[in-house]
Amino acid sequence: MPLSFTEALTACPLVAILRGLKPSEALEIGTALVDAGFTLIEVPLNSPEPLVSIRTLAEAFGDRALIGAGTVLSPADVEAVQNAGGRLIVMPHADLEVIRAAKARGLVCTPGVATPTEAFAARAAGADALKLFPAEGIPPHVVKAWRAVLTDIPLLPVGGIDASNMRAYREAGASGFGIGSALYKPGKGVAAIAVDGASLVKAARSVFT
Repeated sequence: MPLSFTEALTACPLVAILRGLKPSEALEIGTALVDAGFTLIEVPLNSPEPLVSIRTLAEAFGDRALIGAGTVLSPADVEAVQNAGGRLIVMPHADLEVIRAAKARGLVCTPGVATPTEAFAARAAGADALKLFPAEGIPPHVVKAWRAVLTDIPLLPVGGIDASNMRAYREAGASGFGIGSALYKPGKGVAAIAVDGASLVKAARSVFT
């Protein structure tokens, strides 16, 4: 049975962000990430042929990981991602129409927020978690303040996250993280991705125990 969002986040509190992934490398890189322990994987829609990569990943790993898309900007994008087998909708913004479209289709939705007003509106629209983006502008002391009033929804800082700053965010109340360039960038070899992926998973699990 496919993993729920809660199950996936509990198993590994990291979302792998594969911006720029090509369909030809999706299976090999997906294998490396799932083997490293990743259970949440997104392919941003501004990647080359992203729906092809999402379909490849969903067919290969859909029973072991929650696969979906990032940079989802419209209800039409939501439909396309679902048709490709994706179950996770990640957004850079908090468009309530997109959130509602995702939830109407039974998909997991993590919109991007940068203010408490956006955060509360996104939660009310049905968001499953909040992507705090960009995290460079939302430091741990701000996350701590948000957590005092946003007590019942996962908070996932994204942007500039690596092993060096996970603990500070976790102690402030973060529930997990989105990992982009610290894990993957176009042209990076699969062996290096496997090594960095395993290191990041180990670091994340160490701060969540």
